Amino acid sequence: MLNFEEEIAKFRPSSEVEQAEDIIRTDQRDLTDLMMEILREKES
Repeated sequence: MLNFEEEIAKFRPSSEVEQAEDIIRTDQRDLTDLMMEILREKES
């Protein structure tokens, strides 16, 4: 049987997950933002 308290104590977050979270937080543009950027570039 699993001892959840023991498993939680051993848990260490993955560095790849932390890096992905940083990237996701910094680039939160959606499709609308990208389309608006493309339109602005075309106009100028």
